[in-house]
Amino acid sequence: MVSAAPLALIVDDELPIRRFLRVTLGAEGYRVIEAATAAEAVERIAAQRPDVVILDLGLPDRDGVALTRELREWSKIPVVVLSVRDRESDKVAALEAGADDYLTKPFSVGELLVRLRVALRHAAAGPADEPVFTVPGLRVDLGRRQVFRNGEEVRLTPIEYKLLALLVRHAGKVLTHRQLLREVWGQEYGDENHYLRVYVAQLRRKLEANPARPRYLRTEPGVGYRLLTE
Repeated sequence: MVSAAPLALIVDDELPIRRFLRVTLGAEGYRVIEAATAAEAVERIAAQRPDVVILDLGLPDRDGVALTRELREWSKIPVVVLSVRDRESDKVAALEAGADDYLTKPFSVGELLVRLRVALRHAAAGPADEPVFTVPGLRVDLGRRQVFRNGEEVRLTPIEYKLLALLVRHAGKVLTHRQLLREVWGQEYGDENHYLRVYVAQLRRKLEANPARPRYLRTEPGVGYRLLTE
């Protein structure tokens, strides 16, 4: 379980960014450690086991995407990318390598804090803690395979339910188009984005008060979808 004062590792080669994040997170009750390179980050993670990593991709000794992919071979620690790279391809690469979330610089401190809370909460919840997902107006009981909107049960098709259940199990995280397609439809469907558009639209019609302005199922343009938790 995450401690009352979570330990955050800031991995960034820019000293001013590290100083700013140290002060900002410290004011929010975080303990903070730092690394300026990928090699230092691996050492800190192995020795001090932080609760969350805030990772820049442009490190001097190694790309952050490669570092994330390596970490996922031996650690489930949440990784929130904070990078100046804003291309869709960079976001997709980081998320598919195993990052939990992605923000671009310049960034909103409030949004960063929310993303960190979601990442920590998701990491703290084991499989036994996840059978029921609840936000105002929506309840998904994975144990009973039931979905309720405003207290009334909603009937979903098997594919709709499988897609929603996957988003629920990763609530708050961005899942890329390819991740969703492969998990729901199979490996050979990794590029069939139109399948997702159709089924997400169907889910929104059944779950959202206003499908044109979704409250729960957010589109991350060019990247994928996120089920909001706040």
